[in-house]
Amino acid sequence: MRTRGTLRLATRGSALARRQASLVKEALEDRRYEVELVTVETTGDQIRDELIHRLGKTGAFVRELDERVLEGDLDGAIHSMKDMPTEQPEELVTAGIPERGRPGDVLITPDGSTLEELPAGATVGTSSLRRRAQLLSERDDLEVEPLRGNVDTRLEKLLAPSLQAEHQERSEADKERKGNTGDDDFEAEYDRTTDEWFDDLSELERQALGREVETEYDAIVLAQAGLERSGLAHYVAYQELPTDTFVPAPGQGALAVTAPDGETAREIKSAIDHPRSRVETTVERTILAELGGGCIAPVGIYAILQGEHVHATVTVFDRDGDESVTGSRDLPVDSHAEAAREFARDLANRGAAALIEGAREDAEGDDEGVSEEDKPEGK
Repeated sequence: MRTRGTLRLATRGSALARRQASLVKEALEDRRYEVELVTVETTGDQIRDELIHRLGKTGAFVRELDERVLEGDLDGAIHSMKDMPTEQPEELVTAGIPERGRPGDVLITPDGSTLEELPAGATVGTSSLRRRAQLLSERDDLEVEPLRGNVDTRLEKLLAPSLQAEHQERSEADKERKGNTGDDDFEAEYDRTTDEWFDDLSELERQALGREVETEYDAIVLAQAGLERSGLAHYVAYQELPTDTFVPAPGQGALAVTAPDGETAREIKSAIDHPRSRVETTVERTILAELGGGCIAPVGIYAILQGEHVHATVTVFDRDGDESVTGSRDLPVDSHAEAAREFARDLANRGAAALIEGAREDAEGDDEGVSEEDKPEGK
């Protein structure tokens, strides 16, 4: 039986995954554990250019990590909770859920425009069925196009067209300036040269400047927690989308450590578990499991602990955001899991089950579909 000492924890290898894993590592180290992070490449990482629903199963970014734990190579695995299937191997438990980050989504634009300010027919990037349906429900004139990649990759795709256009304009202005050095009446359009402008760009903007543009996005939607944990939030202009209409994915913003049921799991829970985050995400994942939405339906579920109750909000859409079943309920804390299942059954009877079944049929017959969430956001 292992006492306090080195914990070897699996993580995905992307920049955001490592950042998120480091949060868990630091929390455990504060409790005097030594922690080694072990990078594991997953099926989802290996098939980078495919949308998630075409991988053939949920948990494309999770299962390989847990398999390494079950094989005995590692003590546990660190996951972004919204990537986790609701069904886990019987031998594993969710040992620790640290305090949750921001659960909602953000709309990011090159110029700081809000969703309401986007022009008619604007192109918004997301590979999430849920976000697509929510966007179209609010603005049915939008063009929603697939978008995948790490957080920095997605931001570069958004910023590239405007930066490249400005670079071209500045370069032409430089040439004009050089050709009019003797003209006293000449007024330069820009105060600084292109080189001076380039020197002031962030590394993100410089990378975007050299990126090949396939789709010109007017805006993209990302998870706020992922944006903030990536360290890139202060480089872009964004609008926080309201969680009552853009209901987050279950578990969004939360991290989870899975481990074999036993002493190590109990130690991890004692060291880093955040009770409020566990209650809220348990409600969300219980509702998702009961509805059976998985990764094939536009489902948003968000729970907030409020005193003796957990306020749960659920939205289930069809693919185009035309039809929906929505509901909110206060669930008693002392029986939150069973109350969540009952709430889900009521929603299913009100039409949520039919919408989810329709989404499943669409997914089976549509190779151009999109995934439940923007995976991977560099995790």
